[in-house]
Amino acid sequence: MEFNSNKIYFMKSNELDAIDLQLLDSLQHDASLSNVALAEKVNVSPPTCLRRVKRLMEEGWIERQIAVLNADQLGATLGHGLTALVEVSLDKQGSEHLDAFEARAVTLDAVQQCWRVSPGPDFMLVVQAADMPHYLNISQALFTQDANVRNVKAFFATKRAKFSSTWPVRAAS
Repeated sequence: MEFNSNKIYFMKSNELDAIDLQLLDSLQHDASLSNVALAEKVNVSPPTCLRRVKRLMEEGWIERQIAVLNADQLGATLGHGLTALVEVSLDKQGSEHLDAFEARAVTLDAVQQCWRVSPGPDFMLVVQAADMPHYLNISQALFTQDANVRNVKAFFATKRAKFSSTWPVRAAS
């Protein structure tokens, strides 16, 4: 495959050009932009912009569009709760065991993120609980009722210094 500096190739058969990358970058920073504003920002016509964004969604480049809530404002209203970063090591690491734990973890709303990692623990979870009794219920359901969970190490967040969900997708100049 010949490298073209105006295109970035991912592990998909589809190609992204510089305009696609500008669209992705703009949308991940502010998905509430109107089609007209987005088209203006990336210097294309509104119909072209709409067609491209639709294609990016259909091809799976855009997984979903969400609103990121302000944790401090929400916490002041609902109670700050606990954020736990949890390392989980399983006794048996066969794919069926990893898949079974992962399937249970992702069904819990309190589990905001679930990552398989290596080396070290098998999973890293980001868990948001209302309070310590709620975390205890989560941990009992997820960790203590599974005979295959060998070790759990929880770290409770005291401050969030940065939170981002953006990817560096800027087009090469």
